[in-house]
Amino acid sequence: METAQPDKDFFLSRIDTPTFHLVGEAADALGRECYVVGGYVRDLLLGRPSKDIDFVTVGSGIEVAKAVARKMKGSHLAVFKNFGTAQVKNRHTELEFVGARKESYHRESRNPIVEDGTLTDDISRRDFTINAMAVCVNADRFGELIDMFGGLEDLRNRKIRTPLDPDITFSDDPLRMMRAIRFATQLDFEIMPETFEAIRRNAQRIKIISRERIADELMKMMRSPRPSLGWTLLLRSGLLQLILPELAAMKGVETVKGIGHKDNFLHTMAVLDNVAEASRNVWLRWSALLHDIGKPVSKRFDPAVGWTFYGHNVVGARMVSRIFRRLKLPCNEHMKYVEKMVELHMRPIALVEDEVTDSAVRRMLFDAGDDVDDLMILCSADITSKNQMKVERFRANYELVKQKMVELEERDRIRNFQPPVDGREIMATFGLGECREVGIIKEHIKNAILDGVIPNDHEAARNLMIAFAASTLNLHPTE
Repeated sequence: METAQPDKDFFLSRIDTPTFHLVGEAADALGRECYVVGGYVRDLLLGRPSKDIDFVTVGSGIEVAKAVARKMKGSHLAVFKNFGTAQVKNRHTELEFVGARKESYHRESRNPIVEDGTLTDDISRRDFTINAMAVCVNADRFGELIDMFGGLEDLRNRKIRTPLDPDITFSDDPLRMMRAIRFATQLDFEIMPETFEAIRRNAQRIKIISRERIADELMKMMRSPRPSLGWTLLLRSGLLQLILPELAAMKGVETVKGIGHKDNFLHTMAVLDNVAEASRNVWLRWSALLHDIGKPVSKRFDPAVGWTFYGHNVVGARMVSRIFRRLKLPCNEHMKYVEKMVELHMRPIALVEDEVTDSAVRRMLFDAGDDVDDLMILCSADITSKNQMKVERFRANYELVKQKMVELEERDRIRNFQPPVDGREIMATFGLGECREVGIIKEHIKNAILDGVIPNDHEAARNLMIAFAASTLNLHPTE
């Protein structure tokens, strides 16, 4: 971000483009004040790219949009009369126009009652001061900054606060609480104490927000450089208990007979940030967030060994679909991927801790398929011990597992393999229809290949099929 106080020349240099001049000329011809507002102004100051540009006009925004569309070659106009807005799109940009407005709310809804208003009315209703700045595009004031609430200073100091009373801001539109946390996460800004306390006080209001809108904010948060910032703020604010109580349940340490377990929430945050540093795959990040989600359910204290979480990976994998459905996340191949990552996340760790056998690596390659590389990223991220000797031993074995994966994949072609003898060949060889015996033979061949008993080729698989069928199932070729 620019550190010097930006003056008119700052914005002149950044909006001195044909698009902004064209909008200003169209507004001038109609005798309307027109301003670029909100996120675009914020991102100009932060030096962040932004293609979508919002304009506020004093008077009808739709009329200005129509005039702009007539002037802009190759543009497309879309008018949303019920909302008093219009969009002008071309290949490179999307311009949104709205008339200045003031709003009031009913407590049971975040949909405002909208009336025509002044620029001051419109700026005042914005969510945060850093989004409440405007730059004029009219010719006589082109590039002039309007900053009524100290947004520039807050941007410089990396602060998030509301222009007006935060209790009113968040009660009127509770989604703004999610947006505050999302912006703090994306920008690594601090939510001002009085603003954060208002989020705490109004947390229950999030219940009137649709799950789709909440999920949209969570996805943006998860794509941030350090997603743990947002999840930690959600926990501290009381929102997490309402949105994802399974994750909130992981916070804290229980002690029995002087023996405690690690704080699984803090561990999960470390794993999540480790994955975020290594991969931009948002679904792998969700896998990291949920990889230990089954631990509170499976936690037991055994006097002989201390705290145990047996089967938490399987329990957690079963929880994924319920969480995805409730949060309105996509219940498709992305959910299946997260389920698989959560269920398998212990597999590489077991290999790292124990002797690395070819058979175990083959089975991991087979079960993980094309996602095995992502699984290994999650495994590496999951190594968060403060015992340096333990970490070094894990890292050394981790590299050994990776090396074995490469060697076995090159030799045995295990990843996503299909047994070289299929069900149709088994049925044809022994004169069988669809039956239990066909499945038994297929499973035996698959296990023999994964265990390294036979190579992954047709001749070896067929010979094993005939020998196994004769000795175990009393079946003989009919060919």
